[in-house]
Amino acid sequence: MAKATNTNIEERKKDILDAALYCFLNFGYSKTSMDDVAKKAGISRPLIYLKFKNKEDLLLGLFDYVMEGRLEEAEKVVDQNNLTKKEKLWRMIEIIKVEPWGKISGCPMSQEFFNTCCDMDEKNFEKFEKTKLKILTEILGDKFEAEVFMMASDGLLEDTPTCTILKKRLEVLIDKFGK
Repeated sequence: MAKATNTNIEERKKDILDAALYCFLNFGYSKTSMDDVAKKAGISRPLIYLKFKNKEDLLLGLFDYVMEGRLEEAEKVVDQNNLTKKEKLWRMIEIIKVEPWGKISGCPMSQEFFNTCCDMDEKNFEKFEKTKLKILTEILGDKFEAEVFMMASDGLLEDTPTCTILKKRLEVLIDKFGK
């Protein structure tokens, strides 16, 4: 019998996460069962439990999966001296907000998914928000201004816009703050 390689194990985990993301975004967290995820991933339900102890653990893994490496990438933007303040804001917001929103927008339960992730993993979400504020403060040079920008940009998602609409809204916001 062949041993499972790390690549196969990681591919299987990615398949499970992709299937769960699809199910949660289209049916909602509460209406999605582990059987639904297993069926979408083309695997047995017990195999999911080898990677995730329960549905909540799977959801927490999804938030990490969608946001993986984004803060580190956004932090690098601050040090790019060849970019203007406006360009840094735009690049940072693309990394942290637009690209992840592009993965989940347009689905019936995208706002519920985002809210459920934030509610279930408050500690990691707070850490994420603090780091985001730190990066914005470095770009804008003022913590209060960074807080206002952050709250305003978060508010742009309230009506679950398309990515195109979100980008247009962010363009207006960044024009105001990026001077």
